[in-house]
Amino acid sequence: MEQKKKRKELKRKLLHKYRLVILNESTFEEKISFKLSRLNVFVTGTLLIIGLIGFTTLLIAFTPLREYIPGYSSTALKRQATELTYTTDSLVNALNYTNRYLENIRKVLRGDIETSEINPDSVFESIKLDPSQLDLSPIREDSILRAAVALEDRYNLFEQPIFDGSIMLYTPLTGTISQTYNADLKHFAIDIVAVKDTPVKAVATGRVIFAEWTASTGYVVILEHNQDLISVYKHNGSLTKDQGTIVRAGEVIATVGNTGELTTGPHLHFELWKGGNPVNPENYIDFN
Repeated sequence: MEQKKKRKELKRKLLHKYRLVILNESTFEEKISFKLSRLNVFVTGTLLIIGLIGFTTLLIAFTPLREYIPGYSSTALKRQATELTYTTDSLVNALNYTNRYLENIRKVLRGDIETSEINPDSVFESIKLDPSQLDLSPIREDSILRAAVALEDRYNLFEQPIFDGSIMLYTPLTGTISQTYNADLKHFAIDIVAVKDTPVKAVATGRVIFAEWTASTGYVVILEHNQDLISVYKHNGSLTKDQGTIVRAGEVIATVGNTGELTTGPHLHFELWKGGNPVNPENYIDFN
């Protein structure tokens, strides 16, 4: 019986009517009034709270506002991180390729494949011909002819290229070969004796990747050609092309000289590298 009374009392409190009235403070005129009970206030408030929570959840889930909440990652940030990952991978590959490329250039400059026990130039070896003992002084008529030919060579290509089946190569210099290619003696080049200041020409069209002075081999110019071919010209008296220049086959790139510590007279130390390995230039070019 007591329980029943309590239930009736609770029901009465929940359903008891109240009036919410809004009055004009000055005139006490009634503007708005609402009939309320504890039950409908509770139900209405609960529905409003549920609706507000649902709206906030949708707003965070489907709008960029969620990026401002700690723990949520930005879509743009994810995209940027992915792009940076691919870029980093590409840079690593490019760096590895550049390191291998520079290592090949170092090998070319040193004149050997291995880094130890290397003789970059065999001029100090027993040579077949000593340029210092030759009388290379030209007569007057010869000097005039050489000057005319040198002037034409700077603008015209008269030499016929040698074709080895894969690439057309011109003769860099015509002269006496004092030292041939000999891999056993670590001499990966041929030495061509010629009169000082004789033009040295590019064996093929390519790009100058090195044109500087070195203590051991004097003025050096290196050209990069198609089909993974590199040509090297050492002990020059002067250079006519700068690094990065594009040169054509047969174009003058230097002059014969006697520069560097590893030289005994005016000559050209000429090397050919194919695929990162030295090759015998006489197999590709006719120097006669």
